[in-house]
Amino acid sequence: MSGNRIQPRSVARLAAVQALYQMEVSGAGVDSVIREFGEHRFDRDVEGEQLAAADETFFADLARGVVTNQAKIDQGIVKRLASGWRLERLDATARAVLRAGAFELMYRSDVPTEVVINEYVEIAKSFFEGPESGFINGALDAIARDARD
Repeated sequence: MSGNRIQPRSVARLAAVQALYQMEVSGAGVDSVIREFGEHRFDRDVEGEQLAAADETFFADLARGVVTNQAKIDQGIVKRLASGWRLERLDATARAVLRAGAFELMYRSDVPTEVVINEYVEIAKSFFEGPESGFINGALDAIARDARD
């Protein structure tokens, strides 16, 4: 059973995507959202089940990193969208997944490319049942080639 336990960084990535989404739709600032997650969402019991522990430092680094570097991250994403597509045309959740993944690919060279892409594709699958995860896979792969080659 412990082999199925979600890794703390995986939990942090999912939380970062949720936080980025929350910031976009509510207009909340990064520090208040990080504080909210730390106080109310991590290490909590939900309906009798203990949630997996998150790497809270990694979570905060992801959230702050995306916000700090969002203009450059968005440029990297837009470069890989189909001709004529604008970032705003994407679903807010897809934008959050792409931004978090692109941040890691562009600014966290300590994390292997394959790990980043796989983690965010799995996160996308948890939100979408359609072709979005394939789109995110392709976009992150292209961003990785731009950022790491």
